Amino acid sequence: MTYSLKRRLFLSGALSAFAMAGHAGAPAVSLRPQMRPKGLVGPDGRPRPPEAQDLIDAARLNGKVSYAVIDMRTGAALEARNGADGMPPASVTKAITALYALDALGPTYRFQTRLVATGPVDNGIIQGDLVLVGGGDPVLDTDALAGMAQQLAAAGVRGVTGDFRVFGGALPFERVIDAAQPDQVGYNPAVSGLNLNFNRVHFQWERASGGYTVTMDARSAKYRPAVQVARMTVAERSAPLYTYSDGGDHDQWTVARSGLGKSGARWLPVRYPDSYAGEVFTSLASAHGVKLPKAKIQAAPPSGETLVSHHSDPLPDILKGMLKYSNNLTAELVGMTATVARMGQAESLAASAREMTAWARADLGLEGATLVDHSGLGSRSRVSARAMARMLVAAPRHAALHPMLKPFTMRGADGKPDQNHPVSVEAKTGTLHFVSALAGYATGPSGRPMAFAIFTQDEASRAGLETSSEDRPPGASAWNRRAKTLQQSLIERWDAAYGA
Repeated sequence: MTYSLKRRLFLSGALSAFAMAGHAGAPAVSLRPQMRPKGLVGPDGRPRPPEAQDLIDAARLNGKVSYAVIDMRTGAALEARNGADGMPPASVTKAITALYALDALGPTYRFQTRLVATGPVDNGIIQGDLVLVGGGDPVLDTDALAGMAQQLAAAGVRGVTGDFRVFGGALPFERVIDAAQPDQVGYNPAVSGLNLNFNRVHFQWERASGGYTVTMDARSAKYRPAVQVARMTVAERSAPLYTYSDGGDHDQWTVARSGLGKSGARWLPVRYPDSYAGEVFTSLASAHGVKLPKAKIQAAPPSGETLVSHHSDPLPDILKGMLKYSNNLTAELVGMTATVARMGQAESLAASAREMTAWARADLGLEGATLVDHSGLGSRSRVSARAMARMLVAAPRHAALHPMLKPFTMRGADGKPDQNHPVSVEAKTGTLHFVSALAGYATGPSGRPMAFAIFTQDEASRAGLETSSEDRPPGASAWNRRAKTLQQSLIERWDAAYGA
């Protein structure tokens, strides 16, 4: 352990020393004699970057490391390790999904959510049903539904003679994105053509003298309507922290009292998204003087007059948010919507992922790629670092994707974010338990742009996670931190070795 720690400190210090010497404007002649660590100076007297293998050894990932880096100007491969091997891309998959959606839908595409009346409006009453029709909008929230309710009331509607219905059949329904995830994680909700608040419900608790007060609501920036489609019971047990059961028409949760503490909150996934949106809209409509019965599920698209329409922001804005916040539901919805546009239908999430895989191989050159979803949440997806880096170099893909990628914060020698770091990086991250990925663009002081992909995984440590109910398996967070340190070290090495 002592040897390992000293080695890591040496490598970290060596790399930082190199970065300062190469980028910080050091004087041509040292103000006083300095010892040069052995191995850091090349034959020409310039600092020499650490070897990639030393950086990998210091990271102690106990798994597989794959990477490839390419000169953006010449297309020349600069360095690779296991570059042709398929690895789990995790959320780096979303970069592929963004290109897939833009190709199929175009940059002006907007998702539409509608209120359709199946009969005429007579004296403020719809002579028939009112149907809330989802169009796959991934960012529809309670505020948007409130705006639709207000518009409906402004049009003079006060009620219906028939039913209030909801239709989410524009896209296939999936109870979860990935069945291997714990029940309670908010990033693995149901998928439908009608989605609200990323299909998450807000669970909040506070300890009182008689026990705990709990609430379940569909909160947004302006509203907090309570819901019954998701219900919570506090249970007297030590473990597991959460349990889930299908209540037939609602999500039934229990939480262990011992894990709650004084107060807190978290987002839980919704498995009845159509009913969730219907219940919330009914509440909001009532607040605006529109009386509606309890929502019913409609299986087929309705015919009738569209009374109110809500349009999302343009697709590029949604994709930029998807890449920034790595939202899984957004990725699945834009991916399946793209498949519907291309093929006329999407039979399932898995079928849509297969269509995107075929497109990625043919149009992006991702040879050997296999994608099981559009978000990267499924660990069985495979993409090689070499193919990913080559895709990033292609001029049309670079022009579309680069502006949507967020800056990757590099860190200084003290481990803190360094906004003045000499290497600028825009990239997409990807994280699963014991899987870490990063792909994007890096440019150092020399101005030489490089495209890269880094994939790491510890397959042995992932064994058995499919049956785990833990949000954070032991060791996963520490492993991920070491993987991110390695990613930065490799990027700094490449700039040092090839940027001059």
